[in-house]
Amino acid sequence: MTVESTAARTPRRSAGSKTGSTGTKAAGTRGRAGAKKGADPELVQLLTPEGKRVKNAEYDKYVAGITAEELRGLYRDMVLTRRFDAEATSLQRQGELGLWASLLGQEAAQIGSGRALRDDDYVFPTYREHGVAWCRGVDPTNLLGMFRGVNNGGWDPNGNNFHLYTIVIGSQTLHATGYAMGVAKDGADSAVIAYFGDGASSQGDVAESFTFSAVYNAPVVFFCQNNQWAISEPTEKQTRVPLYQRARGFGFPGVRVDGNDVLACLAVTKWALERARSGEGPTLVEAYTYRMGAHTTSDDPTRYRGDEERLAWEAKDPILRLRRHLESVHHTDEGFFAELEAESEALGKRVREAVRAMPDPDDFAIFENVYADGHALVDEERARFAAYQASFADAEGV
Repeated sequence: MTVESTAARTPRRSAGSKTGSTGTKAAGTRGRAGAKKGADPELVQLLTPEGKRVKNAEYDKYVAGITAEELRGLYRDMVLTRRFDAEATSLQRQGELGLWASLLGQEAAQIGSGRALRDDDYVFPTYREHGVAWCRGVDPTNLLGMFRGVNNGGWDPNGNNFHLYTIVIGSQTLHATGYAMGVAKDGADSAVIAYFGDGASSQGDVAESFTFSAVYNAPVVFFCQNNQWAISEPTEKQTRVPLYQRARGFGFPGVRVDGNDVLACLAVTKWALERARSGEGPTLVEAYTYRMGAHTTSDDPTRYRGDEERLAWEAKDPILRLRRHLESVHHTDEGFFAELEAESEALGKRVREAVRAMPDPDDFAIFENVYADGHALVDEERARFAAYQASFADAEGV
């Protein structure tokens, strides 16, 4: 399976402090906050689909020191994340997983933003942030237990500052906002990032999060992966303005970035996180990308979108884009790509074996970790469930 085939602390400012820029145009100049109706949305891009580096006066400084080795690291992250994702999709088709939500096509948005984070930052994902989980050091196999139905999450959120996957659409933005408000009250200089999709932007939870984060100047970055489709509903049926422009109505900046450009996603997220840590409040980043596969493995995208659209976006593939740049500018040889291909196959094999070896869940695990210090009602429910389970053994003994 080839890669392309699976197509010291700073005091916080007050809530009335400067809110920063509203983004840049693709050409690299600062865009006006009130773009004319019908004009192309502002877009931050540092790598073209052909792999050519584009200069950007505002964001270049956030990636100015990046080395060829670090670029190869970003490439490796995207390749291995895609390979893991493809394996998980295959496992679901084979009946090993109940469901899977693929990130195919969104690797640059996730790896770029994920690698912009510091260890002490905290992440609130949806159910599709497999690439961000990879960047946070969560073992890929731990992502699969919930989809196999053998656990309720699979990892300790505080071990990697990466919260459990959230299935309820948009609710994690409220969790992130509340956590960020706590970070500010504690006087820490870390930041919080909340991931959500274009569909979730229509949820009231997200609007409430924007309101609270703006009023309380919370150190949170809202990272929206606009993959064009909320299951079968296109973005143009959800909003009359580009999503990033919504932030202005809540009093904080929004930026649209080329979500298939890992370098641009890295730079813009670094900028937004620095704003949060320095007390300048929230930012909305809209990563304009495309979901090249189905919404989940229960979805058939051929029923609502055409091949022409998918093919046009395949030409903007985030992995192929960075490979072209590495080959043309940094003289990365075939040996690197061959070694990575072997590593990706080894990862796929490890994932298959780990999933099939997962033990059945503990019947009483559902009662654990509900409350930090336990609760009488949970104890009562556990006892009743134990008695219910024991009744089957009594019946068999009759």
